[in-house]
Amino acid sequence: MACTGHSHDYEDEDQLGLSLQRYIDMPRVYCLNEHTTNAGQSILKPFEDRLTVHPSLQSPRDDDDIELLFHIPFSEAVTIRNICVHSRASIYAPQSSNGTIDRDRATSAPFSVKVFANRSDLDFDTARDLEGDVRIDLAPPEHLAEIQVNQSQPLDAGMGSSGGDGDGGVGGATLDYPLRPGSKFKYCNSITLFFGDNFASKLAEVEGGDADEVIPTEITYVGFKGEGTSVKRVAVKAVYETRGMKKDHTVPGGEFGAESKPGV
Repeated sequence: MACTGHSHDYEDEDQLGLSLQRYIDMPRVYCLNEHTTNAGQSILKPFEDRLTVHPSLQSPRDDDDIELLFHIPFSEAVTIRNICVHSRASIYAPQSSNGTIDRDRATSAPFSVKVFANRSDLDFDTARDLEGDVRIDLAPPEHLAEIQVNQSQPLDAGMGSSGGDGDGGVGGATLDYPLRPGSKFKYCNSITLFFGDNFASKLAEVEGGDADEVIPTEITYVGFKGEGTSVKRVAVKAVYETRGMKKDHTVPGGEFGAESKPGV
């Protein structure tokens, strides 16, 4: 099965040191509309934990808003080459104890993401209206299972979008999406991600489903690959004169062929 627009990462360790997780300024990370405080921070996991499904970031279940606005600052300027967004399933529908689907715990993977570099002034209205530096249509998490089967890759136990009360993660690999054009993502001090839809909402649009049945968005991991630049943001202290003083701006004697005279 041919794949375009992304690559598959089966490695268990970040052997090349490409993960930018260590450069993330965690105390300044925030996510608007997260279901619980600091849920956004919790999915910026170390590379080796990227396949875990707990903790996760979700939109609130008690309202109809599935959008998430995720702001991630860095401790120094970085060059970002790839982004990874990982979720359980297009629609994760766990079963209750009696074997029926528990719709009260169903979640859905994001369908697309807008990526903004060096923007800390976004809210939901502006994020919807602006195009973003790049927009990525995300592959369904089940795509990984299809590739693993076709390539005879071992599947992780407990994989699947439904059935039982297990983690339900699509395991074994993650998808890396290149950020192009690359010039937009050099010397990035921050990245803002806008998730405006999910697979459940898109399916409801196509099939004309129940508009009142809103399934929250869920993301289990967000990661970046690239390199640091060792360029740190620092505050610049400047002193400005409200009135120039002649004694502070005299010309040394003989310079420019003239001799300065006090009071002249």
